[in-house]
Amino acid sequence: HVQLVESGGGSVQAGGSLNLSCAATGKTNVLNCMGWFRQAPGKEREGVATIYTGDFSTYYANSVRGRFTISQDRAKSTLYLQMNNLKPEDTAMYYCASSPYQACSDLSTSRYDTWSQGTQVTVS
Repeated sequence: HVQLVESGGGSVQAGGSLNLSCAATGKTNVLNCMGWFRQAPGKEREGVATIYTGDFSTYYANSVRGRFTISQDRAKSTLYLQMNNLKPEDTAMYYCASSPYQACSDLSTSRYDTWSQGTQVTVS
């Protein structure tokens, strides 16, 4: 059973950067989707970025493209989200998640079945 443990959140000023990490424990399948999602109070959880672990293809929400970078270190079983030029509207609880599927481009939450506990990102 895979568990995801997330870290790296915090409070930063607009224009600053944060790097989130998500460590996976347990048995993992490298040929699947991993993603970062966020949820602000009163809003639906939305996809931020996803990666297909088979070929490292990445997909981004339009709101973060060019500012955020998703990556993975398969040797460490760790997923990352580098967030640059943060904006107040990026403020949310951020989650990493895994999916057994191999189609990752739609950034939907529906196919993700394992979730981290979340880490708060606050931009002011």
